[in-house]
Amino acid sequence: MRPVAAGLRGIFYVYRVFLSPFMGRQCRYLPTCSHYGDEAVRRYGAWTGGWLTLARILRCNPWGPAGFDPVPDLPPDAARRPWRYARWTGRHMDPATRLD
Repeated sequence: MRPVAAGLRGIFYVYRVFLSPFMGRQCRYLPTCSHYGDEAVRRYGAWTGGWLTLARILRCNPWGPAGFDPVPDLPPDAARRPWRYARWTGRHMDPATRLD
C-alpha cells in the first residue's frame, strides 16, 4: 500500500475508534462515511478514493439524502478525472433504500 493511502486509511481508523464514540453515532448513510472512505481508498487509491470520499462527506448534511450508499464500481479510466465520477448529490441512490 502506498504511504498516502495508508495515511488516509489511518485517519479514518483514528476517527472511527477515538472520535466517533464521543460525537455520537448519527450517520445518515450506511456504510458510515469513515467506512466508505476507507473502502474507497482501499479499492481505488488515495487520489480517486479521496475524491469519492470528499463528495460523500459534502453530501452528508441535514438537507441531503439518507440511506444505503455503497462505494460505486468505477470504470478503469476514472483515475484520470475522478471528480467526474464522484456522486455529488443523492440522485443516484435507489429509492427503495433511501430513508428520507
